[in-house]
Amino acid sequence: MDAWTALALQPHIGVKTLRALVAHFGSAQAVLDASPAQLKQVHGVGSVTAQRIAAINLEALQTQFHAWARQGVTLLTPDHPAYPTPLLDVEDAPPVLFALGKPHLALWTKTVAIVGTRSPEQHLHALTQGLALRLASEGSTIISGLALGVDTAAHLGALSAARRRTVAVMGSGVLNVYPVLNRALAQQVTTHGLLLSEVLPRADVSSSQLVARNRIISGLSRTVIVVQTELDGGAMYAARAAFAQGRPVYAVDLPYSGNQQLIREGAVRLSPLLAPWPFGDE
Repeated sequence: MDAWTALALQPHIGVKTLRALVAHFGSAQAVLDASPAQLKQVHGVGSVTAQRIAAINLEALQTQFHAWARQGVTLLTPDHPAYPTPLLDVEDAPPVLFALGKPHLALWTKTVAIVGTRSPEQHLHALTQGLALRLASEGSTIISGLALGVDTAAHLGALSAARRRTVAVMGSGVLNVYPVLNRALAQQVTTHGLLLSEVLPRADVSSSQLVARNRIISGLSRTVIVVQTELDGGAMYAARAAFAQGRPVYAVDLPYSGNQQLIREGAVRLSPLLAPWPFGDE
């Protein structure tokens, strides 16, 4: 395991801080060799982070990495050939991602996120599945969050297409699938696509991480589609992250408070009939 990866595995060290550290000391290995007092000279590095860096044990981390690798987990850093290319222009992109499945560059050529409530109207579950199927059939990789409801329908639709490309961005570790009800779905995703997470592979889900992963969902995607959400729904985080990242946002024109608010904020109206088809047939 190289020094960059070891640093990236530490909590609260993002790409900006990591790059600042490397720029200050000249290399990732030099960062590991620095004292806590020297580390604190870098903007954004406090006492707790400095102590964590100073305490890094590369040998122990290497043992842990081999254990994850035996279970199929790949660590993706920005210099890895399979690191998601859409994230390279995202300011707060994860410095390391844990991947379970089949990481390859073809996944990122054409990406669309489909997100929404965990309890959609029945007809909107069907609409989501059909939308994902058609986009996947046209060559898109469908990005979602493996949650129940709209996310599940999006993954299922993608898996029904011939290419079956779909990526699930998780709020737990990739070896600790949440929700439990979607473990079978997660297995299908790893067979044809990828599970991704920025937290350690065995990490439990947390509410803060469920929110944080939305910037990854939107950052991975060239377009974000919101099917159904209220103002307090998790899909609002993904949509607003997409706005901030300059990604186009579509919202199905339905009378839900979140959908209508996003349209007021600049999301493109998407007819619930999906006609005319607005995405092209590339």
